[in-house]
Amino acid sequence: MTSSRWLKTLNPYLFLLPALIVLGIIVFFPAIQAFSLSFTRYEYDLTQPPEWIGWENFRQLSEDKVFRQTLINTLIYLLGVVPPLVILSLLLAILVNQKLKAITWFRGAYYTPVVVSMVVAGLAWKALYWSNGLFNQFLRSIGLDDGIPWLTSPNWAIWSLMIVTVWKGLGYYMVIYLAGLQSISPELYEAGAIDGSDGWRKHLDITIPLMSPYIFLVAVISALSATKVFEEVYLLTQGGPRNASKTVVYYLYEKAFKELDISYACTMGLVLFVFILVLSIANLYLSKRVNN
Repeated sequence: MTSSRWLKTLNPYLFLLPALIVLGIIVFFPAIQAFSLSFTRYEYDLTQPPEWIGWENFRQLSEDKVFRQTLINTLIYLLGVVPPLVILSLLLAILVNQKLKAITWFRGAYYTPVVVSMVVAGLAWKALYWSNGLFNQFLRSIGLDDGIPWLTSPNWAIWSLMIVTVWKGLGYYMVIYLAGLQSISPELYEAGAIDGSDGWRKHLDITIPLMSPYIFLVAVISALSATKVFEEVYLLTQGGPRNASKTVVYYLYEKAFKELDISYACTMGLVLFVFILVLSIANLYLSKRVNN
């Protein structure tokens, strides 16, 4: 092979090399190191080298009642957040896809929560959830004197966090749907109207089938985000009360940065990675089945 052909063959890899080096340093190497630490004891005195203990961390994890609770909470969060985000953001996208006056302003208004910092949003929602906050003041005005302990009750805390997540994500997923809606030809709706598919029925007959790839995309992205939720928990409840709103990622954070149990946190991270991988493969399989 001549030198010119060698250069042509190597050119794409040379362009990729800087990105691969950066990814190797900040993604691949830490991931491999975290995987190896899962089989060691590395805690408290981080100046000492890790001690190999095999599967001990996984055995301890299987007996950890708090981890089981956080896993259940994460699954509840997943089931409670994904359907509203998939459905409500689609309805919102259909609404703002209409040719109406000031519709651009409405699109911007619905997208505003996305660009608001999670810290600012969390503090604002925490004020709304206070015992004398706006929500409880409204409930008292309609006769519910005690209000609702949004963040201090084990029955309400995780659902209160879900509301914040849905509110924050609606605008983002609305934009994804909006891109799909604008790619649908108006002629399809005109042909559907001739066949009697008009009003909201046209969305059932035309919009939803054509939007199925976008629906699955939103379902996958929102599911992955729900399993990794952290900011809402940290800002509003810090996992309380009595671990009722503590998720796997927040528990991992506590173990790694508060208790300095690095190896145990890496073990939880590995289990979470496997869970997310299985979830992604299942979603990919279902999307292929539906599209075929």
